[in-house]
Amino acid sequence: MAKSRLFRSTMIVSSMTMLSRILGLLRDMVLMSVFGAGGLMDAFLVAFKIPNFLRRLFAEGAFSQAFVPVLTEYKEKRSFNEVQLLIARTSGVLSLILLVLTVVVIILAPQVIALFAPGFIGDAQKFDTAADLLRLTFPYLLFISMTAFFGSILQSYGRFAAPAFAPVLLNLAMIGGALILAPMMDTPIMALGYAVAVSGILQLVIQLPQLWQQKLLVAPSINFHDDGVKKILKLMLPAIFGVSVTQINLLLSTVFASLMMAGSVSWMYAAERLSELPLGLIGVAIGTVILPSLSASRAKADQETFVKTLDWAARLIILVGLPASLAMFVLSNVLMDALFVRGEFDANDALMSGVALKALSGGILGFMLIKIFAPAFFADQDTKTPVKVGIISVFANMLFSVLFIGIFYLARLPLHGGLALATTAASFVNAALLYFILRQRGIYRFGKPWRKRFAQFIIASTVMVIALYLLLPFYPAQQTQWYKLLWLLIICLAGAAVYGVALLATGFRPSQLRHH
Repeated sequence: MAKSRLFRSTMIVSSMTMLSRILGLLRDMVLMSVFGAGGLMDAFLVAFKIPNFLRRLFAEGAFSQAFVPVLTEYKEKRSFNEVQLLIARTSGVLSLILLVLTVVVIILAPQVIALFAPGFIGDAQKFDTAADLLRLTFPYLLFISMTAFFGSILQSYGRFAAPAFAPVLLNLAMIGGALILAPMMDTPIMALGYAVAVSGILQLVIQLPQLWQQKLLVAPSINFHDDGVKKILKLMLPAIFGVSVTQINLLLSTVFASLMMAGSVSWMYAAERLSELPLGLIGVAIGTVILPSLSASRAKADQETFVKTLDWAARLIILVGLPASLAMFVLSNVLMDALFVRGEFDANDALMSGVALKALSGGILGFMLIKIFAPAFFADQDTKTPVKVGIISVFANMLFSVLFIGIFYLARLPLHGGLALATTAASFVNAALLYFILRQRGIYRFGKPWRKRFAQFIIASTVMVIALYLLLPFYPAQQTQWYKLLWLLIICLAGAAVYGVALLATGFRPSQLRHH
């Protein structure tokens, strides 16, 4: 991809992701209002988190990171026919593996729920409902992983809009399921299972027209001995662990949360969804866009472009990630109150979710940095290093979980807050180790210009935090939800404006975000 197109491509992905995240926020508001926190909502969240976790391994993680560099190498050095053959054989092998996995999980659904939510075992209704929901939602993995596969192909050819738009359909389907289908069912929560399954098919179908236009829609064939397929699988298997450590840590938190008081899973979910908003808008978008460029630079042995691309991504990530982390911390309780308190989701649920969001907010920047440091290794077809870092990070998360849960217990604070804080700490361990290794190998480091940049970002973020604290007393806690939402929007826009003005006052200019 031409370097001049990177920022435009990021904006395309980010704008489509913004639409998806806004609808996702509306979706969560609807779900919490209709089903509340705790009870069968916990059962759905656990059942959906399992295929959704595996989706992220493919859609935002290991598969894309393994497949895109190999596809880029074929584009640069092989014929178009060989590219088509690679796509056919990869799709055949991938779909076969996913089909077998789907069948196994559907058969063993109760055992899988027992593994991921041991706290449900004592509640027969919640446990059985979670198992039934898992059987409904797990085929989503097959459809959405193939969607991710097709999306990776389109992204490698500079087509970002359709893959970025696909998640919108999941949110629309779940909103429709909650509002229209649920009232018609004996067990209303089951409507969400059907909605998830249907959305997977829809997301797959919308990719097909552009693939056809590019002459890349080819019939799958199964060949495990193909050199390209073997290379992808070799890169992918360790990458499954390495690049998706954030999701593994969040999943471990769900296991622990299922053992805590009813509602803990839902409170963690609400907090995770809000903390993922800036991550999805910027972190995932930039990580998606830079991987083809980094891979092409490596294929051409163009180290200068590789470093400049990574440096540009880091500038954009820290520009957004640092103030986002701080603003999310300051506004955590207000966000939960304005967005979710309605229907079955009450003020106590908002307060408990706010505790988790405060603890998770600090990790937003860490999560974002992982999204750009990991592709630097995968573009070089190095999967071993992120795996080693990932293992360290997972063990760190376990240790932090025990430590922080103990501290929160002694301080008589909600225990799920300790879980969230452990996830945040583990994300910084992961990001810091990836950066240290990149620097140690002479691949990338924050050079002298970063001293001034860091100072600018910190000063502007500090001014923004002061402004937010001064604005918080004006939040109308006793008014209607629509009035609260209006004030929340005003406070957020004012905070963003103060940050922008303060950044300009320090000497930072928008031209510094251009990718040269």
